[in-house]
Amino acid sequence: MIAVGCALLYLAIAKGFEPLLLLPIGFGCVLANLPLTGIMGEHGLMKYLYFGVEREIFPPLIFLGVGAMTDFGPLLANPSTLLMGAAAQLGVFIALIGAKLLGFTIREAGSIGIIGGADGPTAIYTTMKLAPHLIGPIAVAAYSYMSLVPLIQPPIMLALTTKKERMVVMEQLRPVSKTEKILFPIIVTIVVSLLLPMVAPLVGMLMLGNLFRECGVVERLSKTAQNELINIVTIFLATSVGATMSAESFLNVRTIEIIALGLVAFAGGTAGGVLLGKFMYWASGGKVNPLIGSAGVSAVPMAARVSQVVGQRENPGNYLLMHAMGPNVAGVIGTAVAAGVMLALLK
Repeated sequence: MIAVGCALLYLAIAKGFEPLLLLPIGFGCVLANLPLTGIMGEHGLMKYLYFGVEREIFPPLIFLGVGAMTDFGPLLANPSTLLMGAAAQLGVFIALIGAKLLGFTIREAGSIGIIGGADGPTAIYTTMKLAPHLIGPIAVAAYSYMSLVPLIQPPIMLALTTKKERMVVMEQLRPVSKTEKILFPIIVTIVVSLLLPMVAPLVGMLMLGNLFRECGVVERLSKTAQNELINIVTIFLATSVGATMSAESFLNVRTIEIIALGLVAFAGGTAGGVLLGKFMYWASGGKVNPLIGSAGVSAVPMAARVSQVVGQRENPGNYLLMHAMGPNVAGVIGTAVAAGVMLALLK
């Protein structure tokens, strides 16, 4: 396991794979597996830090920072892209079925499926409620695939679209008023929390952070949420999750199956978004570029950048980034909603 931790450190430092997360996870793994340290013991440092994971404190605080950094304007300018964020949750349910067929319990399968949303905090939050003993491999799989978005998504996008579809230039988005941006987080919090109260902590903190950003009267709070707070919580969350990666819980066949199912979930989510994009291309008479559907997974903003890069290869004058940000931020909400459905049905 010390070697596994060092491998994660190598990927973070040498390859740049999600370093803000994989580096502390890898170091936490090394620390936890050094003999006689007692670091995860009853009075060990990591045991105290892990309290924030165990009691589901850290993931909502991460979402507070994410909300403060997120511009929902592209989604509000083109609300139909919300459907792409929903379609990209297809991978969640494909992986759930696959995990159940491999003999995982239904609660374990739900935790594994949520990897497909490409949202680490949501995956951790859901797993702690449904299958806390799987937190190590699920967190590593979720964050690893988030970092591999530029490698995993393009082949799927190219396989499911034609050159003609990839060359579509979309119309400029309409301006979004400040009033719309202020009302959006309030309305989403109320509606989602009433329908799926189990994810109110995640959605509520996401939208509170966004309200900090958009209201224009709490700039200090917005900057703190975007910088100091999210950085501190990321250190505590990632390091303590890494410290759960003991040999007995990680070095087994189940871990390999979880990582494989995570890839299936992620690929399925990408395919779901692109396929709905193709439908919208047809329904709009060729006005929607289906490549933006791949951004429906909630790896913000990396998935949107991949849509831009793939589209520009086909048509150098095409700029899809802002269009892709619509389904991308919708994916954050979509993954939280998918987690809420899981928790409501399986808790």
